[in-house]
This record gives sequence, C-alpha cells and structure tokens, in this order.
Amino acid sequence: MNAAALTLRVTTPLAVTVDAAGVTSIRTEDASGGFGIRPGHADFLTVLDASVLRWRGADQAWQYCALRGGILRVSDGAKVEIACREAVTGDDLASLEALVKKKSADQSDAARRARAEQTRLHTSAIRGLMQRLGPNPDGKDLAEDFR
Repeated sequence: MNAAALTLRVTTPLAVTVDAAGVTSIRTEDASGGFGIRPGHADFLTVLDASVLRWRGADQAWQYCALRGGILRVSDGAKVEIACREAVTGDDLASLEALVKKKSADQSDAARRARAEQTRLHTSAIRGLMQRLGPNPDGKDLAEDFR
C-alpha cells in the first residue's frame, strides 16, 4: 500500500502520548542503528532502545518524543505504532533534554525517599520485636518460654 501520509501513535501503559496524523517522515533508532520511515514503508516490527523519536508533519517542522525503550510496528505502509514504558514529548531537543533530566532526577529522588522510608519502617519493626522479645520482667530467659 502506498499511502500519502503516516499516522503515528505512541502509547504508554497509562496514556496515549502521541496521536498524529499527516506525518510525512519518522526517524528513530534500534539496536542496529538509526532508521527512517516514510509513507509506503514495508510492514516492520522492531525493539527500540531508549532514544529520541522525531517526526515531521505536513508543516515540515520536527517534533520530538523521548522514549524509554519500546516496540515499534509499521503496518499497511501508513500506520506506525509504538508501545513503550515511558514517553516525553517536546518541540525542540534542548527543552526535551532538560525535561527528561528533570523527570529522571525527580524519579531518583522519589526512589531514594521510598528506600529511606522502607529502611525506617524496617528498623522500627526490628526495634519493636527486640523490645517485645527482650528479657522477660520475671527474669526468665526467652528460650524458656518456648520449652
């Protein structure tokens, strides 16, 4: 099928990040390197690395989407679908890079806070057990309670 334009859809588990019609070209990369897709492309399936997807619409302006890996499928020479873990869109590479760095830093901070809270809860639980299982007030050894 030789189509005049592509439709592009990028989805994450929580949202449809990109839903664009009238796309004239797409560029991205997989493990073998960078590649392009134009209308009429053969059916295609590939695994994407963490990379930047870029595409042009009818206005010929590049648009960008940072992908955290994913699966790309071309079907019928006109439909491009990408399923990925996470996708962040932007109008230019510089602002997209800043946005991805900020999002990554925010996620790292949240993970660090979660680990600290988990450690605090674990410590609190161990202290509680030690207090409850410590020496009995009547002087008996803890092991004697289990005989």
